[in-house]
Amino acid sequence: MGPGVVVTGLTLGALAVVSLLAFQANGAQDRAGAARPTVASTSTGPAASATPSASATPTVPPLPASSGSGTRVVYSAGNHFVWLVDPKKNPQVAAAFPVTPGSVEPAPGSYSVYSRTAAGTGTDGRKIEHVVRFAQQAGVVFGFGAALDDTTPTADPKAKTGGIRSSRADGQLLWDFASNGTKVVVVA
Repeated sequence: MGPGVVVTGLTLGALAVVSLLAFQANGAQDRAGAARPTVASTSTGPAASATPSASATPTVPPLPASSGSGTRVVYSAGNHFVWLVDPKKNPQVAAAFPVTPGSVEPAPGSYSVYSRTAAGTGTDGRKIEHVVRFAQQAGVVFGFGAALDDTTPTADPKAKTGGIRSSRADGQLLWDFASNGTKVVVVA
């Protein structure tokens, strides 16, 4: 694989990640110190707030029943939510948080983290961190990440981007949880 292919993949992933974070920029300061939801809030119903803000408090949807088993990152393309699941711990859901997708969603299925980048520059020029890539489909790289300025621009519908952006705090949690080889389950 030549350097041009690698740079193209990284650029596509970065663009998607940057797009995701810009969308979440509003209220980022309020969300930074938010507590993580508990298992009770994620497994029994939408009772707790994942990232409170001044305008609205999103509730944490329950972990999807079709999310598989074992240690995994679960991404709901329909709800734009992520759960970090470790069945060996109590609570099993280590964290759950909202995310903002790129312009293209990954197909439902089971994947593995294949690449991680601690820091870089997104295709929009923003500095990004904690990029965790798990799939490539039709030339689009899919992964999670966060912008250093906690911005989440709306994805450009003309560009095929697969970055799934979280806040910096949530991006750190995902980075610490999802090493290379970690299962990522995408549900509809």
